[in-house]
Amino acid sequence: MARTFREDVDERILDRAAALFAQRGFAHTSLQSLADAVGLSKPGLLHHFPSKDALYQAAMNMWQVRGRALFDPVTELPLGPERDRQAVELLVDFALERPGLVALASRSITTLGSEEPDPAEGAGEFAFGVFGINPETDDPERVTRVLGMLGALAVLILAAHHLGDKTTWRRHIIATCLDTLGHRRPGLPSTDHVQVEA
Repeated sequence: MARTFREDVDERILDRAAALFAQRGFAHTSLQSLADAVGLSKPGLLHHFPSKDALYQAAMNMWQVRGRALFDPVTELPLGPERDRQAVELLVDFALERPGLVALASRSITTLGSEEPDPAEGAGEFAFGVFGINPETDDPERVTRVLGMLGALAVLILAAHHLGDKTTWRRHIIATCLDTLGHRRPGLPSTDHVQVEA
């Protein structure tokens, strides 16, 4: 089903607001800074979303709804390289389309173990589930690889949006993510570097 113009505008508002929430945290993000980030007046923003809480909840809901629809088929696959590959490709495509939402979901990973309450906590658990890990009980190497891949993905998506052509960056981001997970794709050059002594 095609989205309406209003739905598309709301999605863009939510993505930009999510990026600001990810950068500053919920408590340190003002309604005025959100309005500025999305290019609306404060009353204009409130016309779309009645409060900062409603805006945040709508962004998290959009991540959950879109994420589940996107990743549910992947979670049916057995754990292993093929599931990881499909999950990475879907995640990269979604992140290139909606970088703010992915940054907000990543916040739950960067605040792991922190005393700061994290309303986005479910987003991190969802991402862990897609890759079949439990950070508290699973093999530390696998947990490290998945967390490293998610962190690298967040940074590379930001770089792709600010520095380059997203289409060109896509294959390099996917290759880096798969390398981080320990799955070298056939035909791709090695990213290993030889350190030269001075």
